[in-house]
Amino acid sequence: MRGAEFAELKAFAAVVERASFARAAEHLGLSPSALSQTIRLLEARMGARLLNRTTRSVAPTPTGDLLYARLAPLFRDMADAVAEASAAAGQMRGKLRINTLGMAARQVIAPRLGRFHRAHPDVQLDIVVDDGLSDIVAGRFDAGIRVGGRLEKDMIAVRLTPDIHMIAVASRDYLARRGVPQSPDDLHHHACINWRLQADGSAYRWEFEQAGKRVEVAVDGPLVTNHSDLGVAAALQGLGIAYVFERDQMDEHLRQGRLVQVLADWSVTRPGLFLYYSNRRHPSPALAALIDCLLDREPLASERPFQAGH
Repeated sequence: MRGAEFAELKAFAAVVERASFARAAEHLGLSPSALSQTIRLLEARMGARLLNRTTRSVAPTPTGDLLYARLAPLFRDMADAVAEASAAAGQMRGKLRINTLGMAARQVIAPRLGRFHRAHPDVQLDIVVDDGLSDIVAGRFDAGIRVGGRLEKDMIAVRLTPDIHMIAVASRDYLARRGVPQSPDDLHHHACINWRLQADGSAYRWEFEQAGKRVEVAVDGPLVTNHSDLGVAAALQGLGIAYVFERDQMDEHLRQGRLVQVLADWSVTRPGLFLYYSNRRHPSPALAALIDCLLDREPLASERPFQAGH
């Protein structure tokens, strides 16, 4: 392959990944007009339109999708090869794209940002906070951080935290107005702040367990969100009952009396936070270094595959 052809393919991949000529041009160090000319040359050589352009967006055509699907793994392998060679020479560099829950960003990533940067100043972290269930492969992320029970089976996973409890909470003002629920069935008569699962758009059915009896409740209320901070804010302001992870900023709210736990005897335990990545990719040296940092440990040789319930 000639150098010009490689540059055209690299430019095409950059546009697809950023869904923008302007952002791709900035990444490649080109002017938008030069990038447009490069794409036109590639399309002329291919004899097919590869990108659909509008004034607001750019997206691959079916032919472009096919081309990108073949190119993306090759470019990732090349980037990993360069990163591994650099790491072997003691010069770890590159970009890591991480998709993470907000609670993981606050509790696990944020406290360690400085330490990771001091150890690896040439590694750029691109952290996307996403309380939905985005596909990290389709989103071209190096790794994601989720609650363990929500991971696909074809992922390699590394446990970051112990198991965590789900708790139902509400403000004292709300409970004074509406009463305290005594069982999950009582939630049908309460305003509840619900969580929408981004993967299919459905609302989360609250799960409870007592003495081996497990129940799921479909709730309703004034707010549905896919962002935990909004749900907690709504509960603090008396809009209703929220169902949240106990470790997600709850200790201080409960200790100060801003929120009160209800249905404590029905709480369930969920797997803790896991960092995960596709089992079709070997973790780059930068990702391996980030995992070590998040776990406050010395590097380990490998990680085991994730299995549900472990």
